[in-house]
Amino acid sequence: MKALILVGGFGTRLRPLTLSVPKPIVEFANKAMILHQIEALCKIGVNEVVLAVNYRPQLMSAYLEPYAQKLGIKISYSHETTPLGTAGPLALARELLNDGQPFFVLNSDIICDFPFADLLAYHKAHGKEGTIMVTKVEEPSKYGVVVYKEEDGSIQRFVEKPQQYVGNKINAGIYIFNSSILDRIQPKPTSIEKEIFPKMAEDGQLYCMPLEGFWMDVGQPKDFLLGMGLYLNSLKQKTPEVLSSGQGIISPVLIDPTATIKPGCLIGPNVTIGPHCTVEEGARLINTTVLAGATIGKNSWVKSSIIGWESTIGSWVRMENNSVLGKDVHIADELYVNGGKILPHKSITSSIETPEIVM
Repeated sequence: MKALILVGGFGTRLRPLTLSVPKPIVEFANKAMILHQIEALCKIGVNEVVLAVNYRPQLMSAYLEPYAQKLGIKISYSHETTPLGTAGPLALARELLNDGQPFFVLNSDIICDFPFADLLAYHKAHGKEGTIMVTKVEEPSKYGVVVYKEEDGSIQRFVEKPQQYVGNKINAGIYIFNSSILDRIQPKPTSIEKEIFPKMAEDGQLYCMPLEGFWMDVGQPKDFLLGMGLYLNSLKQKTPEVLSSGQGIISPVLIDPTATIKPGCLIGPNVTIGPHCTVEEGARLINTTVLAGATIGKNSWVKSSIIGWESTIGSWVRMENNSVLGKDVHIADELYVNGGKILPHKSITSSIETPEIVM
């Protein structure tokens, strides 16, 4: 079986991190976002993953090649020279996908439990052209709602940002299609959600399957951190042994074995600390991701923030409110950073008291 992962975007919502690396290989819970998806696909027998790529394809290829060998999977690249939306990449990769077998399609910034085996079985059972996963949301008026028959899962219509309640299930960005869908799509900028799906539903060829458990689009900092918390709490329920524990740890916390945590720290809940990081004495971390090689200074307090690769935070710093440090950013001692988005290779010597982008 094959799968296509849509990685063509520029990752603008997750800047400044994506100024250094493409979004799919930003580490989420100490593993590149896209590896969560590729590993789950491998487990159910997918042997080739096609990446519909636009931004920095050479960097992504170099990063993923060792993992392809380790997992025993072929990773192919379909290179968009111009953005083709969410449907055009399928047509561009037609020769790679059109082998008569169903294939998966995923948005690259989705995190969940990836129940691909259940999705495949359900798709084969109803026998139609396509199946999309849907997830429940609390405020459906913010999204495009999928209206479907509860008894069989057949999709009736899509309602964009409904002002009156029509349902609370939205597209989760995970699909499986028969290869016949390729006949519906041309290699030009096309929205699969707005142009292809409504026609498939009209033809009675599109079904949906509700996704159980957590789901999050982690493509922007606030949702990245929220998704991290959901993911860590899912691990806590299902495989608590993979999480970190011990004095000064408030679960769930995930710390790479190569990280150094000095005495007197209090870490968690909902914290991930990457390889070769250092957390100095007395630091307090809450709902935060610390990427590889970063250092948190003595007695600093960091909440709801993402600390970029090789960045340093001085002593007695307070940082909060979805602050994001790009790669190699340095925060001087005793500063306050409130919602700062700081581009790579900057040194900050004065407080950021209101949210702003520091160029």
